[in-house]
Amino acid sequence: MNEEITRLTKMNQNINSNGEQNTYDIKSKRISILDTYGENFIKKEFITNPAIGREKELKELMLILLTPDKSAILTGKPGVGKTSIVEGLAYLIQKRQVPNQLLNYQIIKVNTSALLGIDPVTGESKIQNLIEELKNYEHLILFIDEIHTLMGSKGEALDFANMFKPGLDRGDIKVIGATTTEEYERYILRDKAFVRRFQKVIVEEPTREQNIQICLGTLPKIEKKTGAEMMYSNFVKQTMMEFLTDITSEYKRVYEIGSRYPDVTLTLIQDAFSYAMFDNRKYVNVLDFRKAIENCKNIYPDVITKSLPIFDETFRGEIEDARLNMIN
Repeated sequence: MNEEITRLTKMNQNINSNGEQNTYDIKSKRISILDTYGENFIKKEFITNPAIGREKELKELMLILLTPDKSAILTGKPGVGKTSIVEGLAYLIQKRQVPNQLLNYQIIKVNTSALLGIDPVTGESKIQNLIEELKNYEHLILFIDEIHTLMGSKGEALDFANMFKPGLDRGDIKVIGATTTEEYERYILRDKAFVRRFQKVIVEEPTREQNIQICLGTLPKIEKKTGAEMMYSNFVKQTMMEFLTDITSEYKRVYEIGSRYPDVTLTLIQDAFSYAMFDNRKYVNVLDFRKAIENCKNIYPDVITKSLPIFDETFRGEIEDARLNMIN
């Protein structure tokens, strides 16, 4: 009996005179959205610059972030590297290669799935929880990928501009959103308040030359993640990236898949590394790249058929060496 009285007394202490749960109790039960679901890009280890060839977009992004009362939204086709640009900004902050006003900023990515729905403990909106949490932060850039998924269903857009307004007005909180061009036009343009506060950065598909440089620059990252290496001269690496870029150009891709540079080419490279790892080899050779091309689902079969003889001729010496090494 005494235990039950104690339990009821504790419950009553959390209820105010209006029969509502005390605010301090709600706050104590809130789960930190940033700590639980966030990924701090400033704390990531970058092997190379993730935004190679994206100097123009990075400059646009920084200029927006330096503008009072403005945040940014990156728009572009799937696979063109929108997230890589935000990672590139984090890389530049790490290297202290940004304007002084951005030097102390943290960049935290939060997945949209973490912001949808109601907190089962407090009964509050998770987005509202995040906004309350942001009041305790200074010099924070919040990165929300696929931000259009938070705009509500059936055309009922959440008023992001007003929800983030206190932090945005202080100038301490900035938001970078990312979405596809199609979703931007479908969902976001209808929210006039959002469009006023979020300035658009258009992320175009990289050119052929940009894509080659992106692939070359991403190689060290793939090697680090897989533990395998592409042990060839810079000339052979350059030639390989040029070849892969050319066979994954726009009209050679399977239209329904909708892949773009650099994602479509990087997928081929990653597949080649996967073949090496499957054979428990620490070195990736040209035969691994040949297998990746032969089994690629993102480009048309007739393109593959025509490309393989050209590949064999281009890398004849490397293929012979690879076969000899595998025999030995």
